[in-house]
Amino acid sequence: MNRQLEKMLKNYPAMVRERDSLAHQIAHFKGLTAEEVIESMYTPRMDGERVQTSNISDKTAQIAMTYQERMDRINREWYEHLEKRMMYLSAELDSFESALNTLPERQAAIMKDMIIGGVTWDALCVIHHLSRTMIAKYRRRAIERLSEIYDQNEQIAADYLLS
Repeated sequence: MNRQLEKMLKNYPAMVRERDSLAHQIAHFKGLTAEEVIESMYTPRMDGERVQTSNISDKTAQIAMTYQERMDRINREWYEHLEKRMMYLSAELDSFESALNTLPERQAAIMKDMIIGGVTWDALCVIHHLSRTMIAKYRRRAIERLSEIYDQNEQIAADYLLS
């Protein structure tokens, strides 16, 4: 089985939760407060033995001059990180769901119920009026087909990168 497909089959619900959490974080992004940045900049640093000639007002002045710039940079970088991670997860999930939609109707329905819906094997038997053995056969065939799709997509990407 393709490693990417195996990851999707195993981690789909967790990836959806992470994507939704990231969407919420982005929608309600506030970033670090000025106090948090100042506190992180003020932590004492030991650069070796020396006589300290500066006083608190020198440190305060240095912090005051750079904190806004640092806060803006940290917040921008964190926001960009959240966006990139959400875009990656969304692309992976969309690709997987698209691959599921290419399966024959019954296989697609069983796999969607199993993976996306989180339906148990016993419930699948009742919903689809099939035995556990038939559910297993449909699942195996679906995974074989999905693996072919993922292998084909990887080959297309490799061909593009090598051209």
